[in-house]
Amino acid sequence: MSDLRERSETRATRKEWASLGVLTLAVMLLSIDGTVLALAVPSISADLAPTSTQVLWIGDIYSFALAGLLITMGSVADRVGRKRLLLIGATCFGVASVLAAFAPTPEVLIAARALLGVAGSTLMPSTLSLVRATFRDPRQRTTAIAVWAAGASGGAAAGPLVGGALLENFWWGSVFLINVPVIALILVGGSLLLEESKGQGRAPIDLLSAALSVSAIVPVVYAVKHLAGHGLDWSVPAAAALGVVSGVAFVRRQRRLRTPLIDLELFRVPAFTGAILANSLGVFAFIGLLFFFSQYLQLVRGLSPLEAGIHQLPSTVASVAAVAVVGLLARKLGRGRAIGGALLLAGAGMAALAVTEGFSSYVGIALSLVALGLGVGISMTLSTDAVVAAAPRERAGAASAISETGYELGTALGIAILGSLQTAFYRAQLDLGGVPASDADAVRDSLARATDVLPSTSEVLARAQEAFAAGMQLTSACAAVLLVVGGIVALRVIPSEKEAA
Repeated sequence: MSDLRERSETRATRKEWASLGVLTLAVMLLSIDGTVLALAVPSISADLAPTSTQVLWIGDIYSFALAGLLITMGSVADRVGRKRLLLIGATCFGVASVLAAFAPTPEVLIAARALLGVAGSTLMPSTLSLVRATFRDPRQRTTAIAVWAAGASGGAAAGPLVGGALLENFWWGSVFLINVPVIALILVGGSLLLEESKGQGRAPIDLLSAALSVSAIVPVVYAVKHLAGHGLDWSVPAAAALGVVSGVAFVRRQRRLRTPLIDLELFRVPAFTGAILANSLGVFAFIGLLFFFSQYLQLVRGLSPLEAGIHQLPSTVASVAAVAVVGLLARKLGRGRAIGGALLLAGAGMAALAVTEGFSSYVGIALSLVALGLGVGISMTLSTDAVVAAAPRERAGAASAISETGYELGTALGIAILGSLQTAFYRAQLDLGGVPASDADAVRDSLARATDVLPSTSEVLARAQEAFAAGMQLTSACAAVLLVVGGIVALRVIPSEKEAA
């Protein structure tokens, strides 16, 4: 009887469920902003003429800034208040969106995207930690996180559809300007519905730890991007060494601090560590490929931006549909087996996509996207729930920040590494025989540049499209292997105790 009374006292009210809508809208906006740009790449290339390296930076500087600052912002949210930080971050995000929309050069657009990432880093840990603080009943928390994760994975998959609809009627800056009315809804709804939540810690943020966390992430990613784009020179090992040294120094400092930015003790929990690894690998493969799959649909298959977005809709619908089955899977299989099985399903979908990208029919691609979206949606929801459940309530913001750092770092590295692989495969498959020197550099740089300088009937352009498609198939195969690895990690590391019915 006392258990029933305690459970009824912890169950969420209508207002708290309504506040979940605000939090989900915020994370959906951030996820859409991470992938909506993919469809705009051809338009940006035609307008601003960025190099292939600048295109990659435009795509993933947003996630680099997010990943680099999430650890710090998670602790800031615990101390100053998660609602307060969310509202401040939303305001800054709206301002940065306007700057990006009207960027006149690739350099300004990269800088504006970086500012968006900085603002987004204040939103991500606040949303998930507020979910953790608001929904105290375990069953309701799992449902709430499923809705939240559907916003994250569904938003990432819906980005191309939103971008396609906008680009069909407006200029490329519209994919950023659309953020402004959404931010207005978040500010109004958040002010009215969200309750303030703080952690117990009141110690000041350790600025050296914050700097080390950034310098441990960004230089390593730079080294990967520079190696793929420009080859091996002195800056590659130097940047990689800086990242590794900073990472080691960061970990050692966290062990000495009374109030660290990251509670390293959390990583002693198998469910926590396994969930972080599995989620990061899943997002790495899914988002990394999605960024270039949009270009494949437009530049190789000749679809309009809206048509390309619609053709990616199966993954969006499937990732959102995961909400309906995650609770059942957790109860029947346990988290570890459910997450592992979902990632293996996603790996099978990615492998099928590698094959069907070479077919003229769309049916195989659609079925592959369904398996991929459903698998990633399920794994993201349950792994996020595993992370949040493993953390003590007072460290919700820090644990959420670790989870979101894994997500955003997976996104950034996925775009950088898989994007670099795609570029390398494209150039390796490219036949430039008979191409004038004036066009050869543009064709070699990227398919988007080749499309700009060559007529649509050009034989050289046809060869470039074939090279891009072959590169996509090889990149998809690599991503499939990573998803399988993530599934195996989940099966071996994450406990599979079945949840109570």
